[in-house]
Amino acid sequence: MAGKMDAAAMHGELKAEILRGEHSPGTPFREVALAERFGVSRTPVREALGRLQQEGLLERGTRGLQVRRLDPEQLMQVYDLRILLEGQAAEEAASARTELDLVRLEGLLSRDQALTDPDNATRLDTNIEFHEALWSAARNPILRDLLDRLSTHQIHAPTSTLTTPGRWEQSLDEHAEIIRCIREHEAAGAREAMRAHMSTARALRLRMLSHAMG
Repeated sequence: MAGKMDAAAMHGELKAEILRGEHSPGTPFREVALAERFGVSRTPVREALGRLQQEGLLERGTRGLQVRRLDPEQLMQVYDLRILLEGQAAEEAASARTELDLVRLEGLLSRDQALTDPDNATRLDTNIEFHEALWSAARNPILRDLLDRLSTHQIHAPTSTLTTPGRWEQSLDEHAEIIRCIREHEAAGAREAMRAHMSTARALRLRMLSHAMG
């Protein structure tokens, strides 16, 4: 990478890479190698890695800091909380959204509907982007912060439930219904549509974990 980066920029880039699943669980993050990669001293690297550890993206392993490994029980707890909080976000978005929010959500849906058999990384990225746009539409910074923190825990399952046969198309239909409720200011409908959407994702994740552990 050309040019030097400060700790905040390195943190942002490394966090994005982890969230995209570019580093599998257990991958070591070594200060020396990262300092060479970014062309900086080890001090800002250490600061960036410390922030990633605080956010739960890295953990201390036998070889130093590494990408956190999957904890199935914690992952299911994250889904349980997201069902509640995503539903709340959709409900609040139905009341608080602006016309620009609606344009953004509908634009993301149209983009995703135009994709032909996207790969796992694309499905992860586009789905995160849709949900983040909805969180913003809720106009509740505390709720947005909680959902941001929860989403970081799901990097421990880098294979998206959207890769399950038929789930991508089904998910987009569910997104369309959530948007419809938000457009029509149907707060209760938006909440229930989102909770059903997240509950389906939870059931699929549980099935994937069962197969992996079987």
